[in-house]
Amino acid sequence: MAKPESKKIFFENLSGAGKAIAVLTSGGDAQGMNAAVRAVVRMGLYVGAKVYFIHEGYQGMVDGGENIVEASWESVSSMLQVGGTVIGSARCKEFRSHEGRLKAALNLVKQGITNLCVIGGDGSLTGANLFKEEWSGLLAELVEQGSIEADAVSKYSALHIVGMVGSIDNDFCGTDMTIGTDSALHRIIEVVDAIMTTAQSHQRTFVLEVMGRHCGYLALVSALACGADWVLIPEMPPEDGWEDKMCRKLSATRSRGTRLNIIIVAEGAIDRHGTPITSGIVKDLVVKRLGFDTRVTILGHVQRGGTPSAFDRVLASRMGVEAVLALLETTANTPACVVSLCGNQLVRLPLMECVQMTQEVQRAMDGKRFEEAVKLRGRSFENNLKTYKLLAHRKPESELPTSNFNVAVLNVGAPAAGMNAAVRSAVRVGISEGHKMFAVSDGFEGFYKGQIREVKWADVGGWTGQGGSLLGTKRTLPAKHVDKIAEQMREHKINALLIVGGFEAFESLLQLCEARATHEEFCIPMCMLPATISNNVPGTDLTIGADTALNAIVETCDRIKQSASGTKRRVFIIETMGGYCGYLASVGGLAAGADAAYIFEEPFDIKDLQANVEHLTQKMKTGIQRGLVLRNENCNENYTTDFIYQLYSEEGRGVFDSRKNVLGHMQQGGAPSPFDRNFGTKISAKAMQWVTKKLLETFRHGRVFANTEDSCCLLGMRRRALVFQPVVDLKGETDFVHRIPKEQWWLKLRPLMKILAKYKTSYDVSDSGQLEHVVRDRPKESDASVAM
Repeated sequence: MAKPESKKIFFENLSGAGKAIAVLTSGGDAQGMNAAVRAVVRMGLYVGAKVYFIHEGYQGMVDGGENIVEASWESVSSMLQVGGTVIGSARCKEFRSHEGRLKAALNLVKQGITNLCVIGGDGSLTGANLFKEEWSGLLAELVEQGSIEADAVSKYSALHIVGMVGSIDNDFCGTDMTIGTDSALHRIIEVVDAIMTTAQSHQRTFVLEVMGRHCGYLALVSALACGADWVLIPEMPPEDGWEDKMCRKLSATRSRGTRLNIIIVAEGAIDRHGTPITSGIVKDLVVKRLGFDTRVTILGHVQRGGTPSAFDRVLASRMGVEAVLALLETTANTPACVVSLCGNQLVRLPLMECVQMTQEVQRAMDGKRFEEAVKLRGRSFENNLKTYKLLAHRKPESELPTSNFNVAVLNVGAPAAGMNAAVRSAVRVGISEGHKMFAVSDGFEGFYKGQIREVKWADVGGWTGQGGSLLGTKRTLPAKHVDKIAEQMREHKINALLIVGGFEAFESLLQLCEARATHEEFCIPMCMLPATISNNVPGTDLTIGADTALNAIVETCDRIKQSASGTKRRVFIIETMGGYCGYLASVGGLAAGADAAYIFEEPFDIKDLQANVEHLTQKMKTGIQRGLVLRNENCNENYTTDFIYQLYSEEGRGVFDSRKNVLGHMQQGGAPSPFDRNFGTKISAKAMQWVTKKLLETFRHGRVFANTEDSCCLLGMRRRALVFQPVVDLKGETDFVHRIPKEQWWLKLRPLMKILAKYKTSYDVSDSGQLEHVVRDRPKESDASVAM
């Protein structure tokens, strides 16, 4: 599809005047729904439309009255961090009947509402589509009954529907992630991490049951994120005789010295004959066959609760704004659409195409066509399953290919959560591919000192959930030590390099690439995985570790804002890390509901600071108690955090007081988020498969010789695609002085933060306005949904 010309929507010429938009949440609740509601309300009001809440989902639409209430800007304040849905959700049998939909139509016409934003699962969205199709007939019926005037039929002739999928199960085809899934994974992983400590103490086996009656996504991804020994999901039931295989696997794990086993069971898990496999059955099996001390934990509705993750807040906010844009651009002939996530890009897809694909999955499962069901779930789900099998189930030595290649893996730069998951994945995939894997301690400093050791399958067990860098990492670049590094590579017969790190890793790879001219030892396949909390590496939209840092920032901002509840009006100035890259400040600001975020990429002056103070002053006078301002650590050498704090304190005197907080290295620590664990795991597996391919391609006359540019690559996520890019090609895209890419996709998100904070601004929608179609089989390189 040709990329549309860049167009910018301005506050003055984007008009929703005369339009009425209603937002409702339906079906099961999901964390992040409130962020979506907030975005719809504020974007709707921003463009001049009237916006209404429909409380209690379709039940509220049928009952009408006080359930349909006009929303104001202030009515959605302080709801971004709240889980569930504050406008309520209810399953409604009455809406399934014609009479119920007739009542709902009357209630909407009374308020002049012809634009509906529905946040729910496939059932809720299917109901909305049926309502749209029946709309003209329902109005004619209401005229016949005398409930509405005849001119209302022409005035409200078309009902426009835009959907967003709110479901913790991630069971809707057409989108890589649904609102709530990431938060549910957070709850599961928090429990698994806590259970692992007690399981190790007592040498126990734990069977965890997670939600997913018809979809095994949560079970599969949490198993991948915690390195579970076994997982049972409805889409891919185990082969007959699975009981013996599982018990052998658990015994083998224990025999290698591991003190615990984790088994994850989706609540809808079945065997090949459709017989349910419950957590109780699995526990009894382990106790009877192996005699292991075994416990069951059923997570239940814990998975639905708690505050939404940073990912869900940003996703829901982006989707909410996109939904309003879609409603403004609809015509009478536009089909109902759903706002979906493809890689890192929002797309609009016909609602019923997605629903039909989702129903096909269930039909395939009912017909015991399980391979087809996995494929219909999408390439992301399929890749999750393949990666899990690759990492969790070790092949016997006799079945492994013998490549006789030695591959070294090392971390370079500052530590980032998810690095260990990437190293574990690389080691295990490398061993599965028949390579000898070597771990280098302390980056290139350890390399030239000879801190290199062979690493086996069991050596990286339990690494997935560990924060920091277990290999050790240093910022040392290789240029000054190429002779010694080349000597070590000769000594250990290293045939390929995998580097996991940030901007220093990128610079290192460039230096090694240049060193090929003088040292043949570097004429080997070399690949880099971007891992840094700053998200400042060229060639990728996201880096390993950035999501964990964002969650740390957002969690702290929530606590800081809560500290002011019940006190006088207060503004918090919070400093984030990131070097010269404003990603953490900008996206953290969007996720935390900040009023402003100062960054290096968007220069500002004293007039801008003054305008922000005045804006906050006006906001405080409307009754809002708290303000939040984020500042990137290197945004301006003169407008420091102290300066901004003192300016706000002086200029806000009598209206609000100010507090400052420097978050520091807490952003770099902690256990990796589910997103970072899976991102690290999956791109590392993909990188190792690329390394194997390159090794086979470049092996000639008894040795590896690779000196082409495409044999020294960075694996990055670009919009919808995972791309191996020669590092020399990325030099032109890089600002080496400030250590940032020259173009950064997330700068397009900054206007969202400003709009949702009630600033007048321009908003680039060059990626919006395209209704696409559900694609059954995307080409392999377009699976950018590796993160999840």
